[in-house]
Amino acid sequence: MTTPDLTRRRLLTLAAGGLLAGRSAGRPAFAAGADRPRLAAIDWAMLETAVAIGHMPVAACELIRFRADAVTPAIPAGVVDLGLRGAPNFELLQLIRPDLILTSPYYVAREAQMRAIAPVMSLPFYVPGEAPLPKALAALDALALAVGDPGAGMSARARADAGFDAAAARIAGGQGGGGQDGGGQGASDRAVCVINIGDARHFRAFGPDSLFGNVLTRIGLRNAWDRPTQFAFLAPVPIETLAEFPDASIVIVSDVPVAAARSLGRSAIWRALPAVAAGRVRVLPDVSAFGGVLAALRFAELVSSALVAPPNGSAL
Repeated sequence: MTTPDLTRRRLLTLAAGGLLAGRSAGRPAFAAGADRPRLAAIDWAMLETAVAIGHMPVAACELIRFRADAVTPAIPAGVVDLGLRGAPNFELLQLIRPDLILTSPYYVAREAQMRAIAPVMSLPFYVPGEAPLPKALAALDALALAVGDPGAGMSARARADAGFDAAAARIAGGQGGGGQDGGGQGASDRAVCVINIGDARHFRAFGPDSLFGNVLTRIGLRNAWDRPTQFAFLAPVPIETLAEFPDASIVIVSDVPVAAARSLGRSAIWRALPAVAAGRVRVLPDVSAFGGVLAALRFAELVSSALVAPPNGSAL
């Protein structure tokens, strides 16, 4: 009779089988000039960094949620899902036999277990009070060097700079972001409040130490939220606080929940906000607020395109 433990082990073996095929038991850890290293990503920002330099991991955590929340980059179906970021499946991770595990200080409590399986590379992206975008860019070079492919880091940085420059040029040349009271102002003439709405009475405000705040500066915009945050953002913030930024545009990242959108549509406070009344509200699709360079580029493209587009009535 098959025991539950043996059944579980069999399932894990089958899950990892395709990745283990073709790898000899005595193959050494990667080195410059060797076969492409097998990467396993625990942290999402590190996952994006690996993809950005052209080294798709063989395994990563919470891929179903990543595909929904981050949207891009696309992660192939063959990449093994290791389960929760905070509690990865170490048995499956060991079966995959990665050459390098990619993580961040968020998961330091699990690092000893990871190091028992393979070398670990942990890079900080989000540090309270510090700008994350320079760290995300530096991670491209650091990881590329670690996998013996330094040119991939330089190429990825060049692509990132080109993407940010294109967004900046779009903002500099755009005249559509002013709203109904724009008076001929360009998209770069107004500060921007970048927020996320969870319910009809509160929002999350992204500050200067957030990825979104960094990107705004990089592409020639000013973040209207210059107040302290508690770790890249401040939440929950009462919706009426937005009235304290009467001249700013409002950019909502991620779709507003249906119930919240209905309530906001009936809210006298929301309708009275200067940005709402003037048509200076834009809603962007999902973007990972704690991603890497690829999330930053996605936000740069989306926010720059939205702000230069003519207002199309109510954003909600």
